[in-house]
Amino acid sequence: MKPFNATVLLVTALLFAAPALAGAPYHHMHMTATDPAAAAAWYHEHMGGELVRDGQAVLYDDVLVIWFKKDAGFEGSDGSSVDHIGFSFEDLGAKMASYEAAGVKILSEPIDVRGMFKFAFVEDPWGAKIEVMEDHDTVGFHHIHLKGPEPEKIFDWYESSFGGERTQYKGMLPALLYDDVWLLVQGSSEEMAGTRGRAIDHLGWGYTDLEAAAEELKAKGVKFTMEVRPFRNFKIAFVEGPGGVSIELVEFPKD
Repeated sequence: MKPFNATVLLVTALLFAAPALAGAPYHHMHMTATDPAAAAAWYHEHMGGELVRDGQAVLYDDVLVIWFKKDAGFEGSDGSSVDHIGFSFEDLGAKMASYEAAGVKILSEPIDVRGMFKFAFVEDPWGAKIEVMEDHDTVGFHHIHLKGPEPEKIFDWYESSFGGERTQYKGMLPALLYDDVWLLVQGSSEEMAGTRGRAIDHLGWGYTDLEAAAEELKAKGVKFTMEVRPFRNFKIAFVEGPGGVSIELVEFPKD
């Protein structure tokens, strides 16, 4: 088993929560893989969720995880501004046993944090780091963990841009909460790489009126890397968050 940096484990345990248009729900995440269907099947098998979009994506309640096809050679999530994502299960011990039996790359063994939650780290075959947890309060897609200098400023930017509830995870870790999805930020003494083209390519928030949201975000100085445009039965746009995090804005299709 590959050893895992004890400092990272300690930091993770200790750094674990006027919004834009009353707040935007967290909508999706785009990841990269050499075989999107294989990636979706891997996540469905090991992280749960429902296979959708002809087996190219996985739905976790209201959060969609989608894969781009990208040739081999792209970098993993470690070292980027989106360090990892997290999933929670009812029984982490059983889940870890299933990972070991299946040959999943395990980065760390479970740690129990004051009886409140347990966590460990694994890595998917395409280089995305995943925190697997036992948090009975939030089962399923659990969190997005950012990394960068000045975490408070990063929290401020996301709260100003997308709303969310400024709170603490388990009363100990600064966080923003979007319904059942936690946004966490780990401090770093170094600048992190942007996310475009990496294993975790971009995040996504949803709106019912994207044109109005775009005007409000521009008034706040948010950098748009792609203006609002139609895409299939959606409207989409892209902005850039602190540390070069690529973020897609989506207007839900009308029923």
